[in-house]
Amino acid sequence: MRSIWNGAISFGLVSIPIKLVNATESHSVSFRQIHTVDGGRIRYRKVCELEEKEAPAAEIGKGYEDADGSIIPITDEDLAALPLPTAKTIEIVAFVPAERIDPLQMDAAYYLSANGVPAAKPYTLLREALKRSQKVAVAKFALRGRERLGMLRVVEDVIAMHGLLWPDEIRSPQEAAPDTEVSVREAELDLADALMDTLGEVDLESLHDDYRTAVEAMIAAKVEGGEVAPETAPAERVGGKVIDLMAALEKSVQAAKEARGEEGEEVADVTSIKGRKRAAASPKSTGGAGAGAGPGAKKSTAKTAKKTAASAKKTTATKTTASKSTASKSTATKSTSTAKSTAAKKTAKKATAKKATPKKRASA
Repeated sequence: MRSIWNGAISFGLVSIPIKLVNATESHSVSFRQIHTVDGGRIRYRKVCELEEKEAPAAEIGKGYEDADGSIIPITDEDLAALPLPTAKTIEIVAFVPAERIDPLQMDAAYYLSANGVPAAKPYTLLREALKRSQKVAVAKFALRGRERLGMLRVVEDVIAMHGLLWPDEIRSPQEAAPDTEVSVREAELDLADALMDTLGEVDLESLHDDYRTAVEAMIAAKVEGGEVAPETAPAERVGGKVIDLMAALEKSVQAAKEARGEEGEEVADVTSIKGRKRAAASPKSTGGAGAGAGPGAKKSTAKTAKKTAASAKKTTATKTTASKSTASKSTATKSTSTAKSTAAKKTAKKATAKKATPKKRASA
């Protein structure tokens, strides 16, 4: 990789020679401007307004436009003479937790490569110190004619630097916030959580630029001289007002499950209790005996049989109890009659004995 800047990292009294390398690259398809009539290339030429002719690159410099429109020339020597300590140095000013850095400040990313064998030892020292502290380094550096803010962190075995915007370069988000106050219900939040859980995570390595792939395929087809077969594009989502947020969330959850190959949850039909009793009372209405009888008919028949058996048991128990009661009454009646007859006989014997006593006295 080609270095775009050479300098050193200032880590206290330690100086680490490094090379600055771009950590990212653009894969977007670039187009040229052409004349649509004849296909000729449209080029931009740097023309001097005073001489009205094209100026060569060697004669082009920098200038600052004043408020009155006049141009003040600025040379490279003027810029080099400025008291800028970070002109060739990435000066670390602090070590802070990574969450202290607002992602809105993130800018371009670079790799810091050790420049030469002597730089390997201090480079490794700084890298391991960043790993163990679990912090990032905030630094100042100068690049392309201006001083910038940067954040150093460890990526695998390399120290990476993210350019940061200055705090005063971040716009306030208040202008982008909704103007009206909106209340969100708990049910809507639950559905939103369900949608987030259904979408889940994704492997970032699996994401691709489908538009760039389609453009490259179209260009390749034109180069070969063939016609480009238009592919069926997905239907565009129609914008507009959301009529029912709950319904939209539910459909989103269902669509996300179908996209992942998961089966949607079936909604069960609710049958009233009265309807169930009527169905159990008339099992013959479902069809002929044996033919076309479903599981519901079998359950109704089984319930009816159980009820009949229970009724039969109750009737038998009642009859048995009645029989026992009758037998007890009969026994009691017999016992009473026997006792009465025995008492009557004893009374008759006593009366006979009394009558016989005077007769004996008379005969004597």
